[in-house]
Amino acid sequence: MTSPPSNSDLLVHIRVVISIIVGLCITTLLSGFARFVQHPKRAKVSILHLGWAVSLLLWIIHFWWWEFRLSMVAQWTFEIYFFVILYAILYYFLCTLLFPSDLTDYAGYEDYFLSRRKWFFGILAATNIADIADTTLKGSAYLHSFGIEYPIRILGMLTICILGMITPKRRVQLILLAVSFIYHIGIIIFIYSIE
Repeated sequence: MTSPPSNSDLLVHIRVVISIIVGLCITTLLSGFARFVQHPKRAKVSILHLGWAVSLLLWIIHFWWWEFRLSMVAQWTFEIYFFVILYAILYYFLCTLLFPSDLTDYAGYEDYFLSRRKWFFGILAATNIADIADTTLKGSAYLHSFGIEYPIRILGMLTICILGMITPKRRVQLILLAVSFIYHIGIIIFIYSIE
């Protein structure tokens, strides 16, 4: 009988699997962006749709950097591994929702986005809930190191998700996008400027 892999070996394996999923996310988004250049008249471009796609690219890049802290997990189990993989898969679902393979039934990307907003914001809310568990996995000290800002950020994003699911109004959707994007950039600057 062979000995079980070490925690560091498991971490390398987990990072590889997450890298594959993150790579699929980025590939999906970049392919979607390229379609706008390749076929500019095929589907109407929307600032709302494009803004969420750019935001999602930023979140995925941040997610991958954030997951570097998985080295803080004291003991890996299959359940933790499974959860972390599912968390990454949520981002992939968001990417595929933003860039469907076919827009035949829609007037363009904005019409499509607004018709699928409950799915998009529901999965986005799930990523924020998963983030709580993911951050907790890295230890109580790590979770508390963010202070009051962390629960405010999660509640703020969940509020944005609920409002995004409820309203099809373009103006409200653009405000939610702007608030989310600006806040996320601010968080990245804040977190990584104090490290």
